[in-house]
Amino acid sequence: AFTIGFARRFATYKRATLIFKDLDRLRRIILDSHRPVQFIFAGKSHPADDPGKHLIQEIYNYAKSHEMGGRICFVEDYDMHVARYMKQGVDLWLNTPRRPREASGTSGMKASLNGVPNLSILDGWWVEGYNGANGWVIGDDTEYDNHGAQDWADACSMYDLIEKQIVPLYYDRDRDNIPRGWVEVMKEA
Repeated sequence: AFTIGFARRFATYKRATLIFKDLDRLRRIILDSHRPVQFIFAGKSHPADDPGKHLIQEIYNYAKSHEMGGRICFVEDYDMHVARYMKQGVDLWLNTPRRPREASGTSGMKASLNGVPNLSILDGWWVEGYNGANGWVIGDDTEYDNHGAQDWADACSMYDLIEKQIVPLYYDRDRDNIPRGWVEVMKEA
């Protein structure tokens, strides 16, 4: 299955649960029998960050849910060792911070150095790193006064990109079963 990774410190502005905004649409994406998708989450929150801990609990509950068909995973005991293998082993790196809060985004940089394209908000390093061929941009530069409206707009953009561009490109295989278009994006990353 096409594997999307999200691993970092769990702070509310990083919006780790943005992918769960529309559960029906998410289930349609991940449970497609011809083009399955799975998400792997990992990370820790600061010990005093209760809202961050709640984000982890929410994702963990989705990972246990039978409705998600085993396509959501939360890797416990996140450390540099786990991060290393995730950045080498996923097909796409997901970054969903609330603009303009992302200071740099080193996890996305490290994924890119491993040939993993990014699907990210245009913030942090991605403002300078994105060139139109090495990954995808979630949303646009529109700044909403309401966080709920911003989250919904970004989630819809993310779903559209995953459904209409990213997953079809990954599963478009030649007669040798090689996704040539996807490989080009990886090389550019």
